[in-house]
Amino acid sequence: MTVFGFHASHEQIHPSKLLESVIHAERAGFGAAMSSDHFSPWSARQGQSAFAWSWLGAALQATTLPFGVVNAPGQRYHPAIIAQAIGTLGAMYPGRFWAALGSGEASNEHITGDGWPRKDVRTARLRECVDVIRALLAGEEVSHDGLVRVDRAKLWTRPEQPPALIGAAVSVETARWCAEWADGLITVNAPVDHLRQMIDAYRDAGGRGPLHLQVHVSWAPEQAEAEAIAYDQWRSNVFAPPVCWDLDTAEHFDVVSEKVPMEKVTEVVNVSADPARHVGWLTEYVELGFDQIALHHVGQEQRAFIDTFGAEVLPKLRAA
Repeated sequence: MTVFGFHASHEQIHPSKLLESVIHAERAGFGAAMSSDHFSPWSARQGQSAFAWSWLGAALQATTLPFGVVNAPGQRYHPAIIAQAIGTLGAMYPGRFWAALGSGEASNEHITGDGWPRKDVRTARLRECVDVIRALLAGEEVSHDGLVRVDRAKLWTRPEQPPALIGAAVSVETARWCAEWADGLITVNAPVDHLRQMIDAYRDAGGRGPLHLQVHVSWAPEQAEAEAIAYDQWRSNVFAPPVCWDLDTAEHFDVVSEKVPMEKVTEVVNVSADPARHVGWLTEYVELGFDQIALHHVGQEQRAFIDTFGAEVLPKLRAA
């Protein structure tokens, strides 16, 4: 049965309020959670961007939920440090933590002052990072000279069972590539045909493990309010790669999204005041075979969304 989780969007919500929200989500019937990991929001209107790894320790302690995080090792984060972070949370909360690894976005990574590499270089760098992280979690001493450098690193605190390393992808090509190394696949909501092609590419290439989906939704008691929330908070997030990968500040995203039409927003966010409409959308994703679906209400106020989906959406999905 598909597990429905709560997505913690650090770009939009203060970490204390976000902690309250994930506690409330567990009480309302959400069965899992996942977290973003940004240095910068996508828009000045979103207005936050707390350090995910500090928050994850608090959230794992405050709930009994399994948690995942989407991380980009290689530039802002050295892979040995990410291995240590994964290993520590895995040791403290056995069986409850996984990490999805991707090649990142300039808006978070440019802060190091290093140049933003081409996509093919970022992909190769990620592959090196995956191998370093996996070896460290297995207890090996690692030295590596490549796109990332490691000198005699060893993790002294490790979980008995290494947490899963999930591949993050938005294209069919990347999904196929993730099958080489990943313990599962995660992507974001897209047209059903595209999602099916991604799943098929991953599985046909030998991809193992669970399928995760993050779904952007906007709900409010009135349709006009649901649309206004989505437009205010998420119109800066409608741009396909490479634009979303290569813009490097929230201000740049705000400039290019100033005149985005509402129709573009509804292509990437499921916007409706009708809970039954959300049940229909989510049922389509369930039928594709996703093992876990993390719901991200793109508004900054989460309580009403949590209560409504906990009472009117999740029970119908579980009964289907």
